[in-house]
Amino acid sequence: MKITRCEAIVTCPGRNFVLVKIETDTGLTGWGDATLNGRELAAAAAVNDHLVPALIGEDPLRIEHLWQSLYLGAYWRGGPVLNTALSGIDVALWDILGKEAGQPVYQLLGGRCRDGALAYVHAGGVTPEMAADRARQFMAQGYQCVRVQMEATAGSSYNEKVRGIAAAESAGKPMPQPMVQADLPAVGEWEPTPYLRAVPRFFDYLRKELGDEVELLHDVHQRLTPTQAAGLARELEPYHLFWLEDPVPPEHKDGLAQIRAASTTPIAIGELFTDIPTCVGPVVNRHLDYLRCDVGHVGGITAARKLAALCEPFAVKTGWHAPPDLSPVGHAATVHVDLAVSNFGLQEWWPHEEHAGAEMVREVFDGGVTRRGPYLDVPAKPGLGIEVNEDAARKFPYKRAYLPVVRRADGGVHPW
Repeated sequence: MKITRCEAIVTCPGRNFVLVKIETDTGLTGWGDATLNGRELAAAAAVNDHLVPALIGEDPLRIEHLWQSLYLGAYWRGGPVLNTALSGIDVALWDILGKEAGQPVYQLLGGRCRDGALAYVHAGGVTPEMAADRARQFMAQGYQCVRVQMEATAGSSYNEKVRGIAAAESAGKPMPQPMVQADLPAVGEWEPTPYLRAVPRFFDYLRKELGDEVELLHDVHQRLTPTQAAGLARELEPYHLFWLEDPVPPEHKDGLAQIRAASTTPIAIGELFTDIPTCVGPVVNRHLDYLRCDVGHVGGITAARKLAALCEPFAVKTGWHAPPDLSPVGHAATVHVDLAVSNFGLQEWWPHEEHAGAEMVREVFDGGVTRRGPYLDVPAKPGLGIEVNEDAARKFPYKRAYLPVVRRADGGVHPW
Protein backbone atom coordinates (compact mmCIF):
# COMPACT_ATOMS: atom_id res chain seq x y z
CA MET A 1 0.00 0.00 0.00
CA LYS A 2 1.26 3.47 -0.89
CA ILE A 3 0.17 7.02 -0.07
CA THR A 4 -0.98 8.68 -3.27
CA ARG A 5 -2.35 11.97 -1.98
CA CYS A 6 -2.41 14.02 1.21
CA GLU A 7 -4.00 17.40 1.86
CA ALA A 8 -4.93 19.71 4.71
CA ILE A 9 -8.43 21.11 4.20
CA VAL A 10 -9.40 24.23 6.17
CA THR A 11 -13.14 24.36 6.81
CA CYS A 12 -15.39 26.54 8.95
CA PRO A 13 -18.72 24.86 9.79
CA GLY A 14 -19.31 27.34 12.61
CA ARG A 15 -15.63 27.57 13.56
CA ASN A 16 -12.34 26.78 11.85
CA PHE A 17 -11.01 23.23 11.63
CA VAL A 18 -7.97 21.90 9.77
CA LEU A 19 -8.70 18.40 8.50
CA VAL A 20 -6.02 16.12 7.04
CA LYS A 21 -7.00 13.66 4.33
CA ILE A 22 -4.65 10.86 3.27
CA GLU A 23 -5.49 8.67 0.26
CA THR A 24 -3.89 5.37 -0.73
CA ASP A 25 -3.56 3.32 -3.90
CA THR A 26 -5.89 0.68 -2.43
CA GLY A 27 -8.75 3.14 -2.07
CA LEU A 28 -8.52 3.51 1.71
CA THR A 29 -8.77 7.07 3.07
CA GLY A 30 -7.78 8.32 6.50
CA TRP A 31 -8.83 11.51 8.28
CA GLY A 32 -6.92 13.51 10.88
CA ASP A 33 -7.22 16.82 12.73
CA ALA A 34 -4.49 19.49 12.54
CA THR A 35 -6.43 22.43 13.98
CA LEU A 36 -4.34 25.09 15.71
CA ASN A 37 -6.78 27.62 17.09
CA GLY A 38 -6.05 31.12 15.81
CA ARG A 39 -3.15 29.89 13.65
CA GLU A 40 -5.01 27.45 11.42
CA LEU A 41 -3.39 28.51 8.15
CA ALA A 42 0.09 28.04 9.59
CA ALA A 43 -0.66 24.41 10.48
CA ALA A 44 -2.30 23.81 7.10
CA ALA A 45 0.72 25.26 5.30
CA ALA A 46 3.06 23.05 7.32
CA VAL A 47 1.11 20.02 6.13
CA ASN A 48 0.59 20.98 2.50
CA ASP A 49 3.85 22.76 1.74
CA HIS A 50 6.35 20.80 3.83
CA LEU A 51 5.13 17.40 5.03
CA VAL A 52 3.04 16.16 2.11
CA PRO A 53 5.95 15.86 -0.38
CA ALA A 54 7.75 13.57 2.08
CA LEU A 55 4.70 11.28 2.36
CA ILE A 56 3.82 10.55 -1.24
CA GLY A 57 4.79 6.99 -2.17
CA GLU A 58 5.34 5.91 1.44
CA ASP A 59 3.66 2.93 3.12
CA PRO A 60 0.94 4.39 5.43
CA LEU A 61 1.07 1.37 7.73
CA ARG A 62 4.61 2.23 8.87
CA ILE A 63 3.25 4.78 11.33
CA GLU A 64 6.12 4.89 13.81
CA HIS A 65 8.66 5.17 10.99
CA LEU A 66 6.76 7.99 9.33
CA TRP A 67 6.27 9.76 12.66
CA GLN A 68 10.01 9.69 13.36
CA SER A 69 10.81 10.71 9.78
CA LEU A 70 8.55 13.77 9.91
CA TYR A 71 9.52 14.74 13.47
CA LEU A 72 13.29 14.30 13.30
CA GLY A 73 13.56 14.98 9.60
CA ALA A 74 12.38 18.55 9.97
CA TYR A 75 15.54 19.37 11.97
CA TRP A 76 13.54 22.34 13.36
CA ARG A 77 11.46 19.83 15.26
CA GLY A 78 8.76 20.42 17.81
CA GLY A 79 6.67 23.45 18.56
CA PRO A 80 2.91 23.95 18.19
CA VAL A 81 2.78 24.44 14.41
CA LEU A 82 4.96 21.51 13.34
CA ASN A 83 3.63 19.11 15.96
CA THR A 84 0.02 20.01 15.18
CA ALA A 85 0.68 19.27 11.52
CA LEU A 86 2.38 16.01 12.51
CA SER A 87 -0.58 15.15 14.75
CA GLY A 88 -3.05 15.52 11.91
CA ILE A 89 -1.06 13.20 9.69
CA ASP A 90 -0.50 10.69 12.47
CA VAL A 91 -4.21 10.43 13.30
CA ALA A 92 -5.06 9.94 9.62
CA LEU A 93 -2.50 7.12 9.40
CA TRP A 94 -4.04 5.36 12.41
CA ASP A 95 -7.45 5.71 10.74
CA ILE A 96 -6.05 3.97 7.65
CA LEU A 97 -4.42 1.24 9.76
CA GLY A 98 -7.72 0.52 11.50
CA LYS A 99 -9.57 0.34 8.21
CA GLU A 100 -6.95 -1.95 6.71
CA ALA A 101 -7.09 -4.23 9.76
CA GLY A 102 -10.88 -4.10 9.96
CA GLN A 103 -10.61 -2.99 13.62
CA PRO A 104 -11.34 0.17 15.61
CA VAL A 105 -8.19 2.09 16.55
CA TYR A 106 -8.60 1.36 20.26
CA GLN A 107 -8.32 -2.36 19.45
CA LEU A 108 -4.96 -1.76 17.75
CA LEU A 109 -3.78 0.09 20.86
CA GLY A 110 -4.33 -3.02 22.96
CA GLY A 111 -8.07 -3.16 23.28
CA ARG A 112 -10.51 -1.61 25.69
CA CYS A 113 -9.51 -0.98 29.29
CA ARG A 114 -12.99 0.42 30.02
CA ASP A 115 -16.50 0.55 28.64
CA GLY A 116 -16.52 4.35 28.41
CA ALA A 117 -14.40 7.42 29.13
CA LEU A 118 -15.64 9.64 31.98
CA ALA A 119 -16.13 13.18 30.65
CA TYR A 120 -16.40 16.70 32.01
CA VAL A 121 -18.10 19.73 30.51
CA HIS A 122 -17.81 23.49 30.96
CA ALA A 123 -20.17 25.60 33.06
CA GLY A 124 -19.42 29.31 32.97
CA GLY A 125 -21.30 32.31 34.25
CA VAL A 126 -20.93 36.03 34.79
CA THR A 127 -22.11 35.45 38.37
CA PRO A 128 -21.75 32.51 40.77
CA GLU A 129 -25.49 31.98 40.56
CA MET A 130 -25.41 31.65 36.77
CA ALA A 131 -22.47 29.25 36.89
CA ALA A 132 -24.28 27.09 39.48
CA ASP A 133 -27.45 27.05 37.39
CA ARG A 134 -25.48 25.92 34.33
CA ALA A 135 -23.78 23.21 36.38
CA ARG A 136 -27.20 21.97 37.53
CA GLN A 137 -28.32 21.72 33.90
CA PHE A 138 -25.35 19.48 33.11
CA MET A 139 -25.94 17.37 36.20
CA ALA A 140 -29.54 16.87 35.08
CA GLN A 141 -28.18 15.60 31.74
CA GLY A 142 -26.20 12.89 33.54
CA TYR A 143 -22.78 14.50 33.83
CA GLN A 144 -20.86 13.83 37.04
CA CYS A 145 -17.89 16.16 36.43
CA VAL A 146 -18.18 19.88 35.66
CA ARG A 147 -15.54 22.55 35.18
CA VAL A 148 -16.87 25.81 36.62
CA GLN A 149 -15.65 29.30 35.76
CA MET A 150 -16.74 32.83 36.48
CA GLU A 151 -16.42 34.46 33.07
CA ALA A 152 -15.86 38.21 32.79
CA THR A 153 -15.78 38.49 36.59
CA ALA A 154 -13.36 37.71 39.41
CA GLY A 155 -10.70 40.04 38.11
CA SER A 156 -11.66 39.81 34.44
CA SER A 157 -13.32 42.43 32.26
CA TYR A 158 -13.89 41.31 28.67
CA ASN A 159 -15.58 43.17 25.90
CA GLU A 160 -19.31 42.82 25.33
CA LYS A 161 -18.89 39.99 22.80
CA VAL A 162 -17.13 37.76 25.32
CA ARG A 163 -19.63 38.70 28.04
CA GLY A 164 -22.43 37.67 25.71
CA ILE A 165 -20.79 34.30 25.13
CA ALA A 166 -20.53 33.66 28.87
CA ALA A 167 -24.13 34.75 29.44
CA ALA A 168 -25.38 32.47 26.67
CA GLU A 169 -23.52 29.49 28.13
CA SER A 170 -24.87 30.20 31.59
CA ALA A 171 -28.42 30.34 30.26
CA GLY A 172 -28.00 27.04 28.44
CA LYS A 173 -28.53 28.64 25.04
CA PRO A 174 -26.60 27.67 21.90
CA MET A 175 -23.14 29.14 22.20
CA PRO A 176 -22.11 31.76 19.66
CA GLN A 177 -18.75 31.09 18.07
CA PRO A 178 -16.25 33.37 19.83
CA MET A 179 -13.32 32.95 17.45
CA VAL A 180 -14.89 33.32 14.02
CA GLN A 181 -14.76 36.43 11.81
CA ALA A 182 -12.81 38.40 14.37
CA ASP A 183 -11.09 41.37 12.75
CA LEU A 184 -8.92 41.73 15.84
CA PRO A 185 -8.61 39.72 19.07
CA ALA A 186 -11.09 40.43 21.85
CA VAL A 187 -9.19 42.25 24.62
CA GLY A 188 -9.96 41.81 28.32
CA GLU A 189 -8.49 43.07 31.55
CA TRP A 190 -7.47 40.82 34.42
CA GLU A 191 -5.94 41.38 37.86
CA PRO A 192 -4.75 38.61 40.19
CA THR A 193 -5.84 40.02 43.56
CA PRO A 194 -9.61 40.11 42.96
CA TYR A 195 -9.38 36.73 41.22
CA LEU A 196 -7.51 35.10 44.11
CA ARG A 197 -10.02 36.49 46.60
CA ALA A 198 -13.09 35.55 44.58
CA VAL A 199 -12.33 31.95 43.59
CA PRO A 200 -12.37 30.40 47.10
CA ARG A 201 -15.65 32.22 47.84
CA PHE A 202 -16.97 30.95 44.50
CA PHE A 203 -16.28 27.32 45.38
CA ASP A 204 -17.65 27.73 48.87
CA TYR A 205 -20.91 28.88 47.27
CA LEU A 206 -20.87 26.07 44.71
CA ARG A 207 -20.39 23.32 47.28
CA LYS A 208 -23.28 24.69 49.33
CA GLU A 209 -25.49 24.89 46.25
CA LEU A 210 -24.46 21.73 44.39
CA GLY A 211 -23.43 19.39 47.19
CA ASP A 212 -20.48 17.06 47.46
CA GLU A 213 -21.44 14.40 44.92
CA VAL A 214 -20.58 16.35 41.76
CA GLU A 215 -16.89 16.55 40.83
CA LEU A 216 -15.84 20.19 40.34
CA LEU A 217 -12.85 21.41 38.33
CA HIS A 218 -11.42 24.88 37.75
CA ASP A 219 -9.13 26.28 35.03
CA VAL A 220 -6.66 29.02 35.99
CA HIS A 221 -5.60 29.52 32.33
CA GLN A 222 -1.89 29.73 33.24
CA ARG A 223 -2.40 33.19 34.75
CA LEU A 224 -0.69 32.82 38.14
CA THR A 225 2.85 32.74 39.45
CA PRO A 226 3.88 29.61 41.35
CA THR A 227 3.53 31.45 44.67
CA GLN A 228 0.05 32.70 43.82
CA ALA A 229 -0.99 29.27 42.54
CA ALA A 230 0.32 27.55 45.67
CA GLY A 231 -1.79 29.83 47.84
CA LEU A 232 -4.90 29.27 45.74
CA ALA A 233 -4.47 25.49 45.71
CA ARG A 234 -4.18 25.51 49.51
CA GLU A 235 -7.29 27.68 49.94
CA LEU A 236 -9.30 25.38 47.64
CA GLU A 237 -8.49 22.20 49.57
CA PRO A 238 -11.73 22.25 51.65
CA TYR A 239 -13.80 22.11 48.46
CA HIS A 240 -12.19 18.91 47.14
CA LEU A 241 -11.64 19.82 43.50
CA PHE A 242 -11.17 16.98 41.06
CA TRP A 243 -8.34 19.11 39.71
CA LEU A 244 -6.97 22.65 39.47
CA GLU A 245 -6.09 23.14 35.83
CA ASP A 246 -3.08 24.93 34.34
CA PRO A 247 -2.20 26.98 37.45
CA VAL A 248 1.02 28.32 35.89
CA PRO A 249 2.24 28.86 32.31
CA PRO A 250 4.53 26.23 30.77
CA GLU A 251 7.50 28.56 31.12
CA HIS A 252 7.13 28.20 34.90
CA LYS A 253 6.51 24.45 35.05
CA ASP A 254 9.37 24.06 37.53
CA GLY A 255 7.16 26.04 39.92
CA LEU A 256 4.81 23.06 40.12
CA ALA A 257 7.05 21.77 42.90
CA GLN A 258 6.12 24.78 45.02
CA ILE A 259 2.41 24.17 44.44
CA ARG A 260 2.76 20.48 45.27
CA ALA A 261 4.58 21.27 48.50
CA ALA A 262 1.86 23.69 49.59
CA SER A 263 -1.28 21.70 48.84
CA THR A 264 -2.90 18.34 48.14
CA THR A 265 -5.31 19.82 45.58
CA PRO A 266 -4.79 17.70 42.42
CA ILE A 267 -3.00 19.51 39.61
CA ALA A 268 -3.66 19.11 35.87
CA ILE A 269 -1.38 20.80 33.36
CA GLY A 270 -0.08 20.36 29.84
CA GLU A 271 -2.42 21.80 27.23
CA LEU A 272 0.41 24.10 26.12
CA PHE A 273 3.01 21.32 26.24
CA THR A 274 3.56 20.42 22.59
CA ASP A 275 6.24 17.73 22.73
CA ILE A 276 7.12 14.67 24.77
CA PRO A 277 10.39 15.97 26.34
CA THR A 278 8.57 18.91 27.98
CA CYS A 279 6.41 16.45 29.91
CA VAL A 280 9.18 14.25 31.27
CA GLY A 281 10.35 16.40 34.21
CA PRO A 282 6.93 17.19 35.71
CA VAL A 283 5.83 13.56 35.34
CA VAL A 284 8.85 11.80 36.81
CA ASN A 285 8.94 14.29 39.70
CA ARG A 286 5.22 13.70 40.36
CA HIS A 287 4.51 17.43 40.20
CA LEU A 288 1.14 16.83 38.53
CA ASP A 289 -1.71 14.38 38.83
CA TYR A 290 -3.22 14.65 35.33
CA LEU A 291 -1.35 15.29 32.08
CA ARG A 292 -3.38 17.68 29.94
CA CYS A 293 -1.61 17.50 26.57
CA ASP A 294 -3.70 17.83 23.43
CA VAL A 295 -3.54 14.73 21.22
CA GLY A 296 -3.88 17.11 18.27
CA HIS A 297 -0.87 19.23 19.27
CA VAL A 298 1.63 16.89 20.88
CA GLY A 299 2.14 14.49 17.97
CA GLY A 300 -1.09 12.54 17.59
CA ILE A 301 -2.04 9.09 18.80
CA THR A 302 1.57 7.89 18.49
CA ALA A 303 2.78 10.53 20.95
CA ALA A 304 -0.25 10.15 23.26
CA ARG A 305 0.31 6.43 23.81
CA LYS A 306 3.97 7.11 24.63
CA LEU A 307 3.01 9.81 27.11
CA ALA A 308 0.45 7.55 28.78
CA ALA A 309 3.12 4.86 29.15
CA LEU A 310 5.51 7.44 30.62
CA CYS A 311 2.89 8.56 33.15
CA GLU A 312 1.76 5.13 34.32
CA PRO A 313 4.61 4.19 36.70
CA PHE A 314 4.49 7.65 38.32
CA ALA A 315 0.77 7.47 39.22
CA VAL A 316 -0.07 10.25 36.75
CA LYS A 317 -3.29 9.90 34.78
CA THR A 318 -4.35 11.31 31.44
CA GLY A 319 -6.74 14.23 31.08
CA TRP A 320 -6.30 15.17 27.43
CA HIS A 321 -7.17 18.68 26.32
CA ALA A 322 -10.21 18.62 23.99
CA PRO A 323 -11.66 22.13 23.57
CA PRO A 324 -14.22 23.46 21.06
CA ASP A 325 -11.54 23.99 18.42
CA LEU A 326 -10.85 20.25 18.32
CA SER A 327 -12.90 18.89 15.43
CA PRO A 328 -15.10 15.79 15.78
CA VAL A 329 -12.26 13.85 14.13
CA GLY A 330 -9.86 14.98 16.84
CA HIS A 331 -12.37 14.16 19.57
CA ALA A 332 -12.79 10.66 18.14
CA ALA A 333 -9.02 10.07 18.09
CA THR A 334 -8.73 11.24 21.69
CA VAL A 335 -11.48 8.94 22.97
CA HIS A 336 -9.89 5.94 21.21
CA VAL A 337 -6.78 6.59 23.32
CA ASP A 338 -8.91 7.05 26.46
CA LEU A 339 -10.50 3.65 26.02
CA ALA A 340 -7.20 1.85 25.53
CA VAL A 341 -4.79 3.26 28.14
CA SER A 342 -4.86 1.87 31.67
CA ASN A 343 -4.16 5.19 33.39
CA PHE A 344 -6.95 7.24 31.86
CA GLY A 345 -8.30 9.86 34.24
CA LEU A 346 -10.89 12.23 32.79
CA GLN A 347 -11.78 13.58 29.35
CA GLU A 348 -12.71 17.14 28.42
CA TRP A 349 -15.77 17.13 26.18
CA TRP A 350 -17.36 19.66 23.86
CA PRO A 351 -20.50 18.34 22.10
CA HIS A 352 -20.46 20.31 18.86
CA GLU A 353 -23.92 19.06 17.97
CA GLU A 354 -25.40 20.91 20.97
CA HIS A 355 -23.99 24.34 20.15
CA ALA A 356 -24.33 27.00 17.49
CA GLY A 357 -23.45 25.70 14.03
CA ALA A 358 -24.60 22.16 14.86
CA GLU A 359 -26.37 21.75 11.51
CA MET A 360 -23.19 22.61 9.62
CA VAL A 361 -21.13 20.25 11.78
CA ARG A 362 -23.53 17.38 11.10
CA GLU A 363 -23.32 18.13 7.38
CA VAL A 364 -19.54 17.76 7.39
CA PHE A 365 -19.00 14.93 9.92
CA ASP A 366 -20.67 11.54 10.16
CA GLY A 367 -20.13 9.32 13.17
CA GLY A 368 -17.60 9.84 15.93
CA VAL A 369 -17.98 10.19 19.68
CA THR A 370 -21.21 9.23 21.44
CA ARG A 371 -22.25 9.85 25.04
CA ARG A 372 -24.02 7.56 27.50
CA GLY A 373 -24.67 9.41 30.74
CA PRO A 374 -21.30 10.74 31.93
CA TYR A 375 -19.29 8.44 29.63
CA LEU A 376 -17.96 8.86 26.08
CA ASP A 377 -17.58 6.09 23.53
CA VAL A 378 -16.79 5.59 19.84
CA PRO A 379 -18.33 3.19 17.30
CA ALA A 380 -16.86 -0.30 17.04
CA LYS A 381 -16.10 0.34 13.39
CA PRO A 382 -12.79 0.05 11.54
CA GLY A 383 -10.53 3.06 12.03
CA LEU A 384 -11.71 6.10 13.97
CA GLY A 385 -15.38 5.47 13.24
CA ILE A 386 -15.93 8.91 11.73
CA GLU A 387 -16.04 10.11 8.14
CA VAL A 388 -15.89 13.55 6.54
CA ASN A 389 -18.04 14.82 3.69
CA GLU A 390 -15.30 16.59 1.77
CA ASP A 391 -17.70 18.41 -0.56
CA ALA A 392 -19.59 19.79 2.44
CA ALA A 393 -16.36 20.79 4.18
CA ARG A 394 -15.26 22.81 1.17
CA LYS A 395 -18.57 24.70 1.25
CA PHE A 396 -17.49 26.42 4.47
CA PRO A 397 -14.33 28.45 3.78
CA TYR A 398 -11.86 29.62 6.39
CA LYS A 399 -12.71 32.78 8.32
CA ARG A 400 -9.98 34.69 10.08
CA ALA A 401 -10.16 34.15 13.82
CA TYR A 402 -8.24 34.98 16.97
CA LEU A 403 -8.11 33.85 20.55
CA PRO A 404 -8.79 36.60 23.10
CA VAL A 405 -5.98 38.68 24.58
CA VAL A 406 -5.73 39.56 28.28
CA ARG A 407 -4.06 42.65 29.67
CA ARG A 408 -3.38 43.87 33.17
CA ALA A 409 -4.87 47.13 34.40
CA ASP A 410 -1.68 48.95 33.41
CA GLY A 411 -1.96 47.73 29.82
CA GLY A 412 0.67 45.00 30.02
CA VAL A 413 -0.05 41.73 28.18
CA HIS A 414 -0.87 38.71 30.35
CA PRO A 415 -1.55 35.01 29.57
CA TRP A 416 -5.13 34.35 28.52
